[in-house]
Amino acid sequence: MLNILPAEVAIELKQKGFSEPRHFDQATILFADLKNFTKISEVLTPAQLISNLDRCFREFDTIVEKYDVEKIKVIGDAYMCAGGVPVANTTHPADVIKAALEMQEFMELLAEEQIRNKLPVFQFRIGVHTGPVIAGIVGLKKFAYDIWGDSVNMASRMESSGEAGRVNISGYTYELIKDQFLCTYRGKVEAKGKGMVDMYFVDSL
Repeated sequence: MLNILPAEVAIELKQKGFSEPRHFDQATILFADLKNFTKISEVLTPAQLISNLDRCFREFDTIVEKYDVEKIKVIGDAYMCAGGVPVANTTHPADVIKAALEMQEFMELLAEEQIRNKLPVFQFRIGVHTGPVIAGIVGLKKFAYDIWGDSVNMASRMESSGEAGRVNISGYTYELIKDQFLCTYRGKVEAKGKGMVDMYFVDSL
């Protein structure tokens, strides 16, 4: 259970037989999505594709654990995690951004290796947003800890509106981390279903 659920949730589930859903006033959500997944899947064998994805997501798992960020799930070629859940804290915006930058650093090193081996280069778009969420467990079998809310949708839009190899964040998240990171303002960018939204690329600490 500890490999599937956050420790706090697993303990509650074991003791009570259920876990209460919780509302968090603020959490920082990250989506990472592989660019050109369909084209890459046409070039690599299934074994090569899964091996490379597994390598990326294993490294992402290590990185998010380092920064006390909770992995939520993998959806195909997309990776989702969040800071500030299941235990609230005040450092989650910076924690998630640090994790995002380290993810991109890893992808740059992997790209160099893939180029040397004449393999398709894996590039991820990463999007981040901060806001309220509801977190809890769904289902009776193969329990899944998940988060819901408009903040999750906005984080997804930050990813889809971003660029490969960059960390794209919302204006709200920027206001929370602007004293700790160097960022480039992109202006107001169209986000599907959200209208024009202030967005920033995070360049470095």
